[in-house]
Amino acid sequence: MSDEEVIKRRLLIDGDGTGDDRRLNVLMKTFIKWCNTNDTPENTAATYDRMLAQLAQCEFAVTKSDFASRMMEQELKNYESISQAIEKGIDVAKVQIEHSKENLVLAKKIRKNRMEYDVLSKVINQQPDRKKTLLQLDVVKEELNQLQDTRQELQRKLNNRRKEFLVLMRAIKELQGSLVEDEEEGENNDSASDDDNEVQMISPRHPEV
Repeated sequence: MSDEEVIKRRLLIDGDGTGDDRRLNVLMKTFIKWCNTNDTPENTAATYDRMLAQLAQCEFAVTKSDFASRMMEQELKNYESISQAIEKGIDVAKVQIEHSKENLVLAKKIRKNRMEYDVLSKVINQQPDRKKTLLQLDVVKEELNQLQDTRQELQRKLNNRRKEFLVLMRAIKELQGSLVEDEEEGENNDSASDDDNEVQMISPRHPEV
């Protein structure tokens, strides 16, 4: 038997340190003395009764120590189960914390989307409804068609004015040409008249010759 086991047994026997080990030593010495004595039967019976009382005390101490040991083992098992439950609870809490983080991120995203939706809804509410917008679009299309018709009409008139202007310019050029020709003919006629006058002035002298 090792020293450690001896110490453990002595501690187990001694119990709570109330002298159980000493009782066993005293009981052993009394038993050896009782076996070797030749005392009277009355004294022997008294010693025997005292040994039975000491033995009962020792048995009670051992039983008490055994119960305490079993109770400690049971408490140790309870603590182990509690520790395992706490570890499981910690794992569950970690998982719940991760889910809570994910839910928090999702909640922030939903809150952001709701805020953007509120802003867009306010902007949309400030705009006219679809029916009114379609009516305005029809009016704008009609005005655009009218403007296009007006533009085509103005373009047609502009083309006519261009044609008329070209005709007018051509007539002006022709008129200018005619005026130039008239001036040239007039000048030629004037020169011819001067020549005739000179001939008439010379011709009366012929008879004299």
